[in-house]
Amino acid sequence: MSGRSAGPGPWARLVVALAAVGALVAGAAVWSTLTGEDDRCAADELLVAPCGAWWGAYIPYDEDSSLTRPVYAFEKKIGRRLDLVYTYHDMSGSKADGELLTPDERELGRDRLLMLAWESTVWTEKHHAGWTERQLGWKNIASGRYDASVIDPQALRVKEYGKRVFFAFDQEADFRIEEGAGTPEEYVAAYRHVRERFDELGVTNVVWVWTVSGYLGNAGLMKALYPGDAYVDWIGMDQYNYYLCHKSPDWLDFDRSQRPGYDWLRKNISDDKPIMLSEFSTAPDPKDPRRQRDWYTAIPGVAPTLPRVRAYVHWNRAVPGPGCDLTVDAGPGLDGYRIAGRDPYFRQDVPGRG
Repeated sequence: MSGRSAGPGPWARLVVALAAVGALVAGAAVWSTLTGEDDRCAADELLVAPCGAWWGAYIPYDEDSSLTRPVYAFEKKIGRRLDLVYTYHDMSGSKADGELLTPDERELGRDRLLMLAWESTVWTEKHHAGWTERQLGWKNIASGRYDASVIDPQALRVKEYGKRVFFAFDQEADFRIEEGAGTPEEYVAAYRHVRERFDELGVTNVVWVWTVSGYLGNAGLMKALYPGDAYVDWIGMDQYNYYLCHKSPDWLDFDRSQRPGYDWLRKNISDDKPIMLSEFSTAPDPKDPRRQRDWYTAIPGVAPTLPRVRAYVHWNRAVPGPGCDLTVDAGPGLDGYRIAGRDPYFRQDVPGRG
């Protein structure tokens, strides 16, 4: 051997090189986690966020028919931007309610997901203020009577918008039968017809959500109303803790209000479709205001135990009746909802958000 120190051999150099690569990969992973740029958590083509769930809300229009102002005001109260804004439309064709993708929706959709619910009705009052409407009838929708005048023009507006949107046709259909919309068979035919019209017109930016109440008293109806796996991308349900609003003597915490419907849908409709809590809220307990706060703060702990639920959409509107203020605009409800929305589980990267 010479007196000069020998350099590292080829195996040693390989080990060093692999360690360096590993450090770079690890560093990139840490950086992507810190910056929210982890591709593993990016939403797929059906807008499923694999690492958590979307945090959204339905916010009603204000007295000047603005949607942007109340949404921005609500976001300021809760201390974050919504991932998803849920809106409702009728089939009147009016600029106020019957045109899909209004200017306000388009503005909000620049950095939020949109969920459009389209009812086969004509509302008696603007923005469904009086909760009254005229049914167009599922058999008429399925027959194509409204294709040229209503369905095709609105489908083309969605197509022109370009960005992916969630879309529900006649949400809570299990409660529309008694309102005269038609039979379960007619609903299935109408739902399929609307989707087929969109497909024929090349509207490829729609994620289809089949939404029912989730009320197990309607279990048989919900099963009969399912259009089939080929027509549905997500399943939505609308469950609440109404408490005194509907004269219920039982206070249902968040878990008890949501899990029964969730379990039933997975067992009886689909075990693998993503689920959206497309409307949820709690009425207050006037004797113990803290219960409303606690109802919301429990959500992040429950969410991982409902793994197919990938979107949480709060109904932020009072409904008729005493004790039926379902909003979180102030007080303990707002505090609890704000805390829940800060949880990392509800901090997913929205497609298109800068």
